Order: sequence, then C-alpha cells, then structure tokens
Amino acid sequence: MEAVYYLVFGGLALVVAALEFSKTSKERISTSTAFNSFKNNYLVVYSLMMAGDWLQGPYVYYLYSTYGFGKGEIGQLFIAGFGSSMLFGTIVGSLADKQGRKRACITYCLTYILSCITKHSPQFKILMVGRILGGIATSLLFSAFESWLVAEHNKRGFDQQWLSITFSKAIFLGNGLVAILSGLFGNLLTDTLGFGPVAPFDAASCFLAIGMAIIMSSWSENYGDPSESKDLLTQFKGAAVAIASDEKIALLGAIQSLFEGSMYTFVFLWTPALSPNDEDIPHGFIFATFMLSSMLGSSIASRLMARPNLKVEGYMQIVFLASAATFLLPILSTFTATPTSVKGGSLPFSGWIQLFGFCIFESCVGIFWPAIMKMRSQYIPEESRSTIMNFFRIPLNIFVCVVLYNVNAFPITVMFGMCSIFLFMASILQRRLMTVAEIHKSRSQDWSMKERETEAEPLNI
Repeated sequence: MEAVYYLVFGGLALVVAALEFSKTSKERISTSTAFNSFKNNYLVVYSLMMAGDWLQGPYVYYLYSTYGFGKGEIGQLFIAGFGSSMLFGTIVGSLADKQGRKRACITYCLTYILSCITKHSPQFKILMVGRILGGIATSLLFSAFESWLVAEHNKRGFDQQWLSITFSKAIFLGNGLVAILSGLFGNLLTDTLGFGPVAPFDAASCFLAIGMAIIMSSWSENYGDPSESKDLLTQFKGAAVAIASDEKIALLGAIQSLFEGSMYTFVFLWTPALSPNDEDIPHGFIFATFMLSSMLGSSIASRLMARPNLKVEGYMQIVFLASAATFLLPILSTFTATPTSVKGGSLPFSGWIQLFGFCIFESCVGIFWPAIMKMRSQYIPEESRSTIMNFFRIPLNIFVCVVLYNVNAFPITVMFGMCSIFLFMASILQRRLMTVAEIHKSRSQDWSMKERETEAEPLNI
C-alpha cells in the first residue's frame, strides 16, 4: 500500500514538473529586468511569510493536546483565532490603507512572532492570547502583502499583464513548494531531531524575522488613501459604499467567501472522510499530495493567464463546478462502500476515489488563488483595497466559526453537500460577474467613443 502512495505522489510531481518546464513561447510573457528583480524580491519575502505560516499549521492542534487540553478547549482556541481575524484583524488590516502597507506587513511579522512565543506556555489564557494574535496576523497575511504588491507594481509602471505572473508564481511557491518543504522540515525538527512540537513555532519565528528584515531594508511604503480627514469609521463606510454601489465588487466578495468557506471546511473534514472506521492513513503524505496538487493547479493557472484570449471570469466558472463535483464523492461513497464495524485497516477503494477527488479539488484551489488575486486587482479600488479585502473575510470567518461550533452536530455527508451547493452558487455568481463586467466594459467603450467624437466635431462660430 505504501508503494501506491509513492506512485501517486511521484506521478503528480512529474506532471507538475512537466507543466512548469514545458511552456511554449506563446505561453511565456516577455518582461523587463527591473520587473524580474522586483518580482523575485517579493517572491522571496512571500515564501518566507508562508513558511512561517505553514510550519505552524500541522502542529497547533497537536501542541494543544500535548498540554492536556481536550477537544472542547481546543475548539474554543480555534474559534478565538477565527473570531479575532474577523473582529480585530479587520480593523488592523484596514489601517494598512491609511498607515501604509509596508508597516502592515511588518506588523504581521511582529504579531505572528509574538503568537509563536506564546506556544511555549501551557497556560490556557496565554495560548488564547496567542490565538488572538494569530487571527490578526492571518488577516494581514491575506490582505496587506497583496495590497502592497498591486500598488507597488502599478507605481513602478509595469505592464498590468505581468501582475498575473507574480500571482501564479507566489501561489506555486508559497502554497505549494514551501508548504511541502515546511511539512518535511517541521517533521524533521519534531520527530527526527526530537525537539518536540514547539520547535516548528520557533523555526517559524526565525523565517518571519528574516522576511521582516528584507521588508525593512528593500521595500518602499505605499498607501491607499492617506488623507488625514478620513478616520477608520469613514474608511469602513467608504468600503461598504463601494461594495454596495458596485455589483462587481459585491459579487467578487460573495464568490471569495463561498469558495474559501468551503475550502476551510474541507480542512476539517478530509481526515474523517478518508478514515470513517479509523483506517490507518498517512496524514503527512496525504497533506503533501494535496499541496503538490495545489502546485499543479497554480502551474495550470499560469498557462491560462498567459493566454490573452482566455478570461479569468470565464474559466473560473468551470473550476467552481469541478470543485462542487468533487465534494459529491464522499456522499456517493456512502452508497457504494460496504458498512463494517471493524476498526483500523488501510484505505479502502472508496477512500481512494475520494482521495482522487480531493486532489482535484486542491488543484482547483491552486487555480483559484491567482485568479481571485487577478480579479481583485481589476475590480477593487486602490484607495481602500485592504479595507475591502478584510470586509470579504468577515462572512468567511463567521461561516468557519459556525462550522467549528457545530462540526459534530451534522453528518459528514451533510457538510460536504452544503459545501458542494456553495461552490455551485459560486459558479453561478461567477457567470453573473462576467456578464456585469462585459456590460460595464462595453458602456465604457461607448462613452469613450462618444467623447472622442464630441472632441472631433468642429465648432460652429
């Protein structure tokens, strides 16, 4: 059975390598030396930031359990993290538009380092403080860095199409390769070298500190709206008005919340889905396979974005439908699997089918991230980018908190069915977004043409 795992992993690795290094000349975009230097600097920083995040993920639950906390107390800590991201993270993240995106990125590093330090204490209150700090840091990670990148890219006058290159590479590295290496490095520190479950958090602090040093020495500051007349409440009102008055922004926020909510729910559900009878499954290997599938998706995304005739709004409809279909597999497997009261054993055939579907979903995740980044860069106004992006995370965090609180109240098939419906809704909203964007573009072109015709008309004196 172990040979099968390695065969699957090796096959995926070969596919990713083939896709990444077999791009044709039509799929390669010519860029400048200045842009490549800018892009590589950002990718190094982003990879370090994601390494600091990925090193912690697999060991948070395990560390809490070694301190003697039960599922209920651990659930409270997790809910505190998502709740903090929704409340405090939204406020801190929104300050980036006014106080500066570079400062916000540095704040992310400091906040997450402090969160890692709290992991050395077995006291529940201190760990709760760490979860609150971690929630704030998560909001900054998924808003401040992207906001800085888009603003700096435009400020330096680089081609808008080149932005998609940075997005796809960032996901390929940060959400793929770095995740796999972080998992292996964390396992080395914890098990092989015997430093214990707190070691990955110390390593994460080191990576975050290195990234912070690079940010402080090489990044310039940029702002959304630095106007002194606008306080935080005014920024929130402005962001709310922008979302309410522009259907494209509202649709984008709904799509992001539906997909990411389903994605975070999947994080909690894939283990019980693959081992309903406590089958002995290689969690670390399966996680690495998921990350490799995400890398495959980001490689596909970079090829799709390199084709000017393909619209992100168009092919993402198919991606969302494919994602919805993969979450139907755990439901269908309940009708095909043979019920058994025997605990343990290896992954059954129905489990392999589900694993295949989950890998497809992770590939869709790899396509989703650069696509949503591209659409956000097109539709979200620069002056309130971070504020609006954190607004999008409010329904997401509410949804995840509700799922965490009721994770044992519903059968796993109901949870997957709900996520499948959400993803199908995302596909419908994505189609609506494409229609609205085309109408808006057509009207803008007509208005521009009328203005040119008016300027060209001779004055009758």
